[in-house]
Amino acid sequence: MALPTKRRRRSTLLTGAVLAVALASVTSACGSGPSNPGPVRNDAATNNRPAQPKVAAQPLTVSSISPASGASGVATDAVLTVTYSAPLAGMPPTPTLDPAVVGNWTKQGNTLSFTPSGGWFPLASETVTIPPGATAMIGGAKATSTSPTTSTFTVAAGSETRVEQMLAELNYLPFNFVPSAPLPGQATSALTAEPTTAATVSTSPLAGTLNWSWTNVPPTLRPLWKPGQANTMDKGAIMAFENDHGMKMDGVAGSGVWQALLNAVANRQTDPNIYTYLVASETLPETLTVYRNGAVVYTTKANTGVSGATTAKGTFPVYLRFKSTEMKGTNPDGTKYDDPNIPWVAYFNGGDAVHGYPRSSYGWPQSVGCVELPISNAAVVWPMDTYGTLVTVTA
Repeated sequence: MALPTKRRRRSTLLTGAVLAVALASVTSACGSGPSNPGPVRNDAATNNRPAQPKVAAQPLTVSSISPASGASGVATDAVLTVTYSAPLAGMPPTPTLDPAVVGNWTKQGNTLSFTPSGGWFPLASETVTIPPGATAMIGGAKATSTSPTTSTFTVAAGSETRVEQMLAELNYLPFNFVPSAPLPGQATSALTAEPTTAATVSTSPLAGTLNWSWTNVPPTLRPLWKPGQANTMDKGAIMAFENDHGMKMDGVAGSGVWQALLNAVANRQTDPNIYTYLVASETLPETLTVYRNGAVVYTTKANTGVSGATTAKGTFPVYLRFKSTEMKGTNPDGTKYDDPNIPWVAYFNGGDAVHGYPRSSYGWPQSVGCVELPISNAAVVWPMDTYGTLVTVTA
């Protein structure tokens, strides 16, 4: 009876050994874990980590302004640019201009640009003030400009070509302006296409040319024309314009003349007089010829200065006029003269004038430098011999 019992116990022991090996195998497999274990979360360590410090916002500033502060001789068609230190998040507060100028502001990246509609006013001292409040994203944080920036520049003298264009459009010069391309709204002349507000009339030259408006140009007048350069024709036209607009006549296109020209163009205030040109010829018999719009409208005998008191040759604009005045001076022989009530006087060069004077004959040198005419003939010439009219004295 003992043998069977022992066999059962051995079987039990064997079975237990196998189970122990199996359990050991399972334990070994579990202990090794996965081949690429994930991070072990440590909630305590996570909760105790210090907060990251905030990044300080960088300031937004104006990096540059062009034209630069203190710049002079700035072109009338120059574009004003304001450059910030970072690309702008939106359109910033609009800068101010003093004196005010009509134009358009645009933004691209970190640059703000202003294009004046009619150009900067010649000789103006322009002050630009950039207010605070512009925004940009810098380093992931919003930055705002906080300080105003001011800059001042001076505009160049106006273009002589543009002065000539405006004078021609207003009929103060005998030219037609022909644009390189048709101007918007152009009808019968360039003037009809000009803006009707002085602030938007261009101060920069328009693309095009000035052509003589006459078929026949007096041969002594043509050489006086020097387009784009200050010349005697320009001076006479400016003087005529100044007189018509109640300004002091100096024949110079200063800031006052520029403003008046821009206003006149905008308001279509053309020359009330016909363009007139006088030629005094010392070829015997001496004569005075009056041209209007390029055509001879009147000729009369004349007297120029005697030896020792000759009439200066050249071309000069009329600068002073009297229906009647007293003339005093010194004769070539040293004696004095005092002639009251000299009629129809138009001074063109110092003391030289076209005027009436009673003589027994005309056509040869008899005066003390003036261009004398028969009194009745002088009465015909004087209404045409207006301020700024050019008088040429030639051999």
